[in-house]
Amino acid sequence: MKNRNYYIVGLIMLTFFVISFLTNVIGPLIPDIINGFHLSLTLVALLPFAFFIAYGVMSIPAGMLIEKYKEKKIMIAAFVVAFLGALLLSCFPNYLTAVLSLFLIGCGMAMLQVVINPLLRTSGGEEHYAFNSVLAQLIFGLASFVSPLVYSYLVVHIQSGSLHTFAGLVPANLPWISLYWLFTLICIFMIAIIGLSKFPSVALTKEETVGALQTHIDLLKKPVVVLYFFALFCYVGTEQGIANWISQFLMVYHHYDPQTTGANAVAYFWGLMTAGGVLGLLLLKLIDSRKVLVGFTLLAMISLTAALFGSGPVARIAFPMVGFFASVMYPIIFSLALNSVSEHHGSFSGILVTGITGGAVLPLIVGWLGDHWGLRTGLCFLYLTMGYILSIGFWARPIVTNKTLSFSGRE
Repeated sequence: MKNRNYYIVGLIMLTFFVISFLTNVIGPLIPDIINGFHLSLTLVALLPFAFFIAYGVMSIPAGMLIEKYKEKKIMIAAFVVAFLGALLLSCFPNYLTAVLSLFLIGCGMAMLQVVINPLLRTSGGEEHYAFNSVLAQLIFGLASFVSPLVYSYLVVHIQSGSLHTFAGLVPANLPWISLYWLFTLICIFMIAIIGLSKFPSVALTKEETVGALQTHIDLLKKPVVVLYFFALFCYVGTEQGIANWISQFLMVYHHYDPQTTGANAVAYFWGLMTAGGVLGLLLLKLIDSRKVLVGFTLLAMISLTAALFGSGPVARIAFPMVGFFASVMYPIIFSLALNSVSEHHGSFSGILVTGITGGAVLPLIVGWLGDHWGLRTGLCFLYLTMGYILSIGFWARPIVTNKTLSFSGRE
């Protein structure tokens, strides 16, 4: 029994890695996609929009499907959907298939997000859930760090002619398509592994159960619920709005190679976000979470200013530092939100997770502003969203025990 449970915990950690690997590689690809498909900033921003809007479409329906078909079938279905999306773009690389592909992959990742947290609690044991959640966050961050480096390796070696595996599969002017062939192989591997695995029976807690439609409507009538929905919307939008445009910004304003320097900057953005999360967990044991949120958000805003208006070498350091200081925002906002209502935490969590659609909307706004007034001006829009996050530290209800909840597998 213990071996089976530890095996499933390992499978869940692998799933977290794959989710992050597929999700957070979009940013480094932006300059190549713009050049390959001849797109404006607005049009290319529709790609992450298609991916993250899938969370708004699939999160709540996925919860309902799990209650009927159970975890194993939904996980297999999720990877089948992601496989079809990756295969579509690999075989027919153009802008329209890219939009549809990213929407399908986003649907698959949203389905997985809904499955794996309750499954992790059951498989690893209630008493180890907090530790396992933190471990999952670290693995999620590791994959976000690795994926831009894998992209850089594939593109550089395909262009140099030293990587023959993908030579006949990708157009000469679109070497980054090789990454989506890799995604198809990863999805096939995950489908096979999950299909051969024996899953434990999962009993959802009250906090994990998707409530009735009326419960959601009643919650949305509460101003505090709407305020926290927009808080998560602003956070994910800010995170993705920066990560998606780092490489393009460094290329346009400082002439850095997006396939090497740009990809590395995005990798360290995610890597330092993971490191900041570890530091944040320690600080939250000592300091009121609202004060931690205010301090880290102010430092994130200062880092963004240095990135946008500093020299090239400064920007290469400052952009990743934004990730470091943004690391505590998601768990603190989520914890403060759940602390603000006394019941229906499962339904409230579903509403909050839907706020991930901010990752669809805000990069699109940045891109639209960038087309009209320059990418630097577009990124300045994120001062508004970071300002809203900053305000939470002043109006949020305090957490009495100051035990900030750990939430893994964010985007």
